[in-house]
Amino acid sequence: MLAGGSGTRVGAAGNKVHLPLRGRPMIAWSVAAFTALPEFGTVVLVVRDGEQELARDAVGAGPKIVVGGANRQESELAALRALAYAVLAEEIDTVLIHDGARPLVGAALIREVLRIARADGGAVPGLPRPGLAVAGPDDTLAGPADGLVAVQTPQGFRARPLLDAYIAAAADGFSGTDTAACIARYAPEIRIRWVPGSARNIKVTYAHDLTVAERLLD
Repeated sequence: MLAGGSGTRVGAAGNKVHLPLRGRPMIAWSVAAFTALPEFGTVVLVVRDGEQELARDAVGAGPKIVVGGANRQESELAALRALAYAVLAEEIDTVLIHDGARPLVGAALIREVLRIARADGGAVPGLPRPGLAVAGPDDTLAGPADGLVAVQTPQGFRARPLLDAYIAAAADGFSGTDTAACIARYAPEIRIRWVPGSARNIKVTYAHDLTVAERLLD
């Protein structure tokens, strides 16, 4: 669970995952979605340095809290290093990585990502985005782009190839846009399946997204 972002775009003075959402910190909703499921024996929460106690107050004693890095790639690696012993011992077969700013992820989507990742190696949820066009040079449109999806989290992958890919990426200094980007580059043998996402699974980025999330909770 990645919770090391900022509150710049949402207009918050601090980390947006600690903003209140129906009386609870946003991150508490995100974490609870996973801790409530028996399929997950370990939940790792990646936070900014200095926010460890704040995070513990928000989510309780369940998740393992680790300090993230300067970007998403480094924070994901921090989480995987916290799981490395269990992965190498084959006590963990699959890892799902989720944005803490997606507090409305549902159990059905989580379980479907887990199921497909276990079966085929990798799973990424997304929503179709018809009607998008490709931007060309000099502010031109190169034409419609069919088959595009807006990618969501959680993204799930078999644990050992995921760990190996992130260690290799760190050695190269590679930083991907999301988990799938790293897998595609460093573990091309892994088949990444697209799983239909959920319109409720919004990412809180701007102030109005909090209002939308509260309405959806209603």
